[in-house]
Amino acid sequence: MATKKLIAICQSGGEFEIEKDGSFLYRGGDAHAIDIDDQTKFDDFKMEVAEMFNCSVSTISIKYFLPGNSKTLITVSNDKDLERMIKFHADSITADVFIMMEEMVAPDVSNMPTSRSSRTTLSEEVPPLDPPLGVVDDTQPSIPLGCSLDIVDDINHIDADMDFPSDIASILPISVVPYEKHAKVADQWENMITGVGQRFSGVQEFRESLRKYAIAHQFAFKYKKNDSHRVTVKCKVEGCPWRIHASRLSTTQLICIKKMNPTHTCGGASLTGGHQATRSWVASIIKDRLKDFPDYKPKDIVNDIKQEYGIQLNYSQAWRAKEIAMEQLQGSYKDAYSQLPSLCERIMETNPGSLATFTTKEDSSFHRLFISFHASLSGFVQGCRPLLFLDSIPLKSKYQGMLLTATAADGDDGIFPVAFAVVDAETNDNWHWFLLQLKSAVSTSCPLTFIADRQKGLRESISEIFKDSCHGYCLRYLTEELVRDLKGQFSQEVNRIITEDLYHAASAPKPEDFYTSVESVKSISLEAYNWIMQSEPQNWANSFFQGARYNHMTSNFGELFYSWASDAHELPITQMVDVIRGNIMELIYTRRAESDHWLTRLTPSMEEKLEKETLKVCSFQVLLTTGSIFEVQGESTEVVDMDRWDCSCKGWQLTGLPCCHAIAVISCVGQSPYDYCSRYFTTESYRLTYAEAIQPIPDVDSPMQNDSSQALVTPPTRRPPGRPTTKKVGPQEVMKRQLQCSRCKGLGHNKATCKELL
Repeated sequence: MATKKLIAICQSGGEFEIEKDGSFLYRGGDAHAIDIDDQTKFDDFKMEVAEMFNCSVSTISIKYFLPGNSKTLITVSNDKDLERMIKFHADSITADVFIMMEEMVAPDVSNMPTSRSSRTTLSEEVPPLDPPLGVVDDTQPSIPLGCSLDIVDDINHIDADMDFPSDIASILPISVVPYEKHAKVADQWENMITGVGQRFSGVQEFRESLRKYAIAHQFAFKYKKNDSHRVTVKCKVEGCPWRIHASRLSTTQLICIKKMNPTHTCGGASLTGGHQATRSWVASIIKDRLKDFPDYKPKDIVNDIKQEYGIQLNYSQAWRAKEIAMEQLQGSYKDAYSQLPSLCERIMETNPGSLATFTTKEDSSFHRLFISFHASLSGFVQGCRPLLFLDSIPLKSKYQGMLLTATAADGDDGIFPVAFAVVDAETNDNWHWFLLQLKSAVSTSCPLTFIADRQKGLRESISEIFKDSCHGYCLRYLTEELVRDLKGQFSQEVNRIITEDLYHAASAPKPEDFYTSVESVKSISLEAYNWIMQSEPQNWANSFFQGARYNHMTSNFGELFYSWASDAHELPITQMVDVIRGNIMELIYTRRAESDHWLTRLTPSMEEKLEKETLKVCSFQVLLTTGSIFEVQGESTEVVDMDRWDCSCKGWQLTGLPCCHAIAVISCVGQSPYDYCSRYFTTESYRLTYAEAIQPIPDVDSPMQNDSSQALVTPPTRRPPGRPTTKKVGPQEVMKRQLQCSRCKGLGHNKATCKELL
């Protein structure tokens, strides 16, 4: 089916002028308009042009500019060239065409010669692209395959059937319209092999030229002989006479084609399987695009290679080619593991006081890597609450694995990274090892409180390694466990109600409030109630918990590490570690700089919380009972002990900030509420948290001098089958939608599997 008509504005007799930016401007001459489409033959078009300008067909040359590029003249010399020109101007109504006589030449400008080939080419002065990426406007930023410029065409639309005056060129501007379909790059390789006598610098150049030639002509070949001094190749289709033989010229390294039968009787074997497009070749094509677009997806690679080279890859070929290209850009995953000993030494040399250590398995394969920078350890001890959050994050690297993290809360309730480890899997043993390293790194005499899952051996390891610590169960993991153990007995709505009641029970400051919430669960499900009561509420309910967790109920403080790991998950392990180090370094610097402008005694978020509590004070009445104990009457009657920083509402103890009842007493005795706030919430402590800086680590990927005695570390010996997941893995939803049958309304099955009799 023919496309819409394109009006070719044919111009001749004028002269090109060079603008300051190197582009051409055509002035003078005559102009005529011809309407053409993709059914127009080149010989007919050329004949009509010759009749227009009253000249011989053999003496004219037809050229044009690509849309948006007035620096490179493109020659039209056959039907395919004419078809390309029409496609390039598919979004335009007109195309400027320049008719040049044989005795006429384009301006002699070194950076802008006319094309000397029937194929679409770039100027000779432009550095060749490897692999070639088709014709690209060098006035625009480089554009990956599959993308197009978004330029607005402001030319007035004109009816294709109109009659145009002879001076039409003077009233129609040059079209500046993007083209969405590039000419196939493979078309430029049609003459890579010219025949007997053609020479190449070596066997590798000949093989590469032959591969491009086969791709351009859409046939597959196979090697009969293939060594360092001779190559014999035949068409892959049995019975086809096409073959070629090249061998080394004596006393030289040059390879010369000695024999060639260029005839195909098979019609060319379709490259639907990408026979000549090896993974390495595809990797070389996409490597430059991956630099600027790391999220270049295999399905996009498949589409672009098909469009540009006429080769149909499958998804697996594209994915493996991307793996090769990524490794070429980022370095070898395997070599990165061998650099871990050097990396650990460099971290401790450049950041004294840090701890960086690793272990291997019996076969020297990677097992675990632990890193904690001195700036993190010092900041935690000097300015953070003795509260640590433990979490794990799946890695999507080539060898997968897990990232174990320990984070703290700074004085403004921001996430503060303390330590992290890369391990082969999340196991009881690996968590135990992580906590041992953390114990040796953190030098604090204060008892610690951990917020973490109770599974994966954490309950036993925390109590064993940190003997005086308290372990608060992460409420997110706890609710997931509850819903999972209920085994789909209830609808999503019922599960949501049970989960809300569990959160209310956990947040309740007093035992009576706790029991009110769990009784609500009991009215829905006795099994859920029994599960909650047997889940050790003393480790997660505020009314029974003995540690100081400052009202933090979940361990999802690892989300910062998750964000960093997501940005670096495809990097080799040493580079991934350095990306995390760089992010921690930037975080410390940024927050330190921000806090330099704070003028308040407390951090901004704590100032806001204190102000909210202060606004509740106006309706309270304070009565002195004895010594430091006061009674505060309002909506409820509470008892405040000033010496113990205690209120019967439990708000003061849970948060570390005076509750509204305590503030009422503090104001009554003429003191400042700031004197009764936890020191961890002061601006001074916040600045101590971010006082130390993390130093850069030079040459992360290069081995240290005289490191021959270091142990060799190899990649993990076992990688899970299949491709690594590419889906984001973050905090999971507590509940999933329950399958419900539309026939019997039962849960856990659908209509197709329903066993109820009709």
